[in-house]
Amino acid sequence: MFKNRYLYTFLHGIIWLGYTTLPLLNLQRDSDRPSVNPYTSRIYWAYVSISCIILFYIHSEYLFPRIYKKKPIQYFLLLIVVMVCLVMGRYYVRINFVEGAPSQLFYVNTFIQYFFIFGISASYCFFSDYQKTQQVQRETENERLKSELSFLRSQISPHFMFNLMNSLVSLNRKKSDLVEPVLLKMSDLLRYMLYEKDDKQISLDNEVKYLENYIDLQKVRFADYVEINFFVNKPLLSKNIEPMLLIPFVENAFKHGVGLVEKPIIKIELETTKNQLHFKVTNKFSSDKQEVKDGASGIGLANVKRRLELLYPNQYVLNVEEKDNLYTTDLQLNFKQ
Repeated sequence: MFKNRYLYTFLHGIIWLGYTTLPLLNLQRDSDRPSVNPYTSRIYWAYVSISCIILFYIHSEYLFPRIYKKKPIQYFLLLIVVMVCLVMGRYYVRINFVEGAPSQLFYVNTFIQYFFIFGISASYCFFSDYQKTQQVQRETENERLKSELSFLRSQISPHFMFNLMNSLVSLNRKKSDLVEPVLLKMSDLLRYMLYEKDDKQISLDNEVKYLENYIDLQKVRFADYVEINFFVNKPLLSKNIEPMLLIPFVENAFKHGVGLVEKPIIKIELETTKNQLHFKVTNKFSSDKQEVKDGASGIGLANVKRRLELLYPNQYVLNVEEKDNLYTTDLQLNFKQ
């Protein structure tokens, strides 16, 4: 903040220094004719310079921000009063400290100069006001997006826990001796979900381990009933990614690619290059049997699509394809630099 104020003051000082020294450039040429160039009088030059500065900042710091939008008529009246006072003061200095009476051009040049300063000040005010409005809009939009992202992240928790509990119930009915090790694996998943999902970015290594734990749990649950293939090729584990971004695609495959499908197959592929992640999930589905969907169906994919829009705008490509009884989600994501 202090650096910005210093820069602000410095730039204004440089601009005013350049503007107020311009009239002095002709002093040498007109030094033998002081009546032609009133700026030979240091008092006159000082008054003109200070009055221009006063007009600029009275307008930009008081009249425009405090009165213009609330009382426009009072704004114009006060502006006229200020300019008339400055012109009268300039006339007084001119006739008392500069040799020779002022010509008709004195009044014309004075009003032109002050209107020029007013125009610059007004442009400065409108531009500053526009910048502030844009900044407020950006901050408001950022807060809205943060709130939406926070909601989307919180939405993952109950949705994911419902799926885990369903898996546990199913496993308990079939193979009760595996419940304890599965509970331990579930505790790791829940720990990740509760303590790392609120981080802005996590390492890809953690996300891959999370996927592996979830897939291992499903392998225990379904045993040989479901063919599960998980391939990780050349992972750049040092890269960062949004937490729990990939799991909804895998959840969706197990949720809709197992129940009513004969010889279900789920294939998960993760590949990374220098700047890009490629994640592909494929599962069989039955086009002949209508699946009964619950109220939470589709939350995962809709959630992750919106998170991608918010966090990786113009940095991802997501393709969803249904072909030959295969449902494929293909995500190509550019890593944030």
